[in-house]
Amino acid sequence: MMTGVLKMLCVLLCAVFTSADVMPMTDFNLEKMGGKWYLIGFATNAKWFVSHKANMKMGTAMMVPTEDGDLDLTCTNLKSDGSCWRLTHLAKKTETPGRFVFYSQRWGNDNDMRVVDAKFDEYALVHVIKTKGDVSEVLNKLLSRTTDISNDLKEKFRQFSLDTGILEENIAILPPNGECSVA
Repeated sequence: MMTGVLKMLCVLLCAVFTSADVMPMTDFNLEKMGGKWYLIGFATNAKWFVSHKANMKMGTAMMVPTEDGDLDLTCTNLKSDGSCWRLTHLAKKTETPGRFVFYSQRWGNDNDMRVVDAKFDEYALVHVIKTKGDVSEVLNKLLSRTTDISNDLKEKFRQFSLDTGILEENIAILPPNGECSVA
C-alpha cells in the first residue's frame, strides 16, 4: 500500500512541476477566444475524477472577452434529470497573454488557466492548475467549436495530457449530451 501512495505522490509532484513549465501559446488572441465552445476532453489526476468520470458528459462554455482584457466564463452541463448545472467566473488577465487567474467560490480554490494551443475556429487546449491550501491539481480541457473532432485532435489532447503528468486512465473524451442555454 505504501508503494501505491508513494507512486501517486510522485505522479502528483511531477504533474505540478511539469505544469509550472506549461506556457500559453505565443499568438493568443482574446477576441478570437470568445464565443461558444464544447467541452470535449477532460483530463486530471484529481481523486474526485475517478469516481465521476463514468458519468461525465460533454458540456458547453461561453467565453466573452471584456473591455479590460479579462474573460467572462460560463460553463453549463445538462444533468440527467433535465436540469442545468451552471458555473460562472471572471478570469482576470495576467501580464502573460493567454494566461488568466480566478478564484472559484464553489470549490474554494485558486485557478491558473492557460490557453496553450488553439486554432480559434476549431479547437483550444486549456491547462488549469487548481490550488486549494497546499494541494495543487492539474486539469486539462479540450474545447471545440463543434461536437465532432478528428482522431488527430483526440491524440493531440491525449499526448498533451500525458506530457503534463496525467495518467492514461484519467484522460477522457466525453460523450455527447444535450445542451443547456448558455445565457
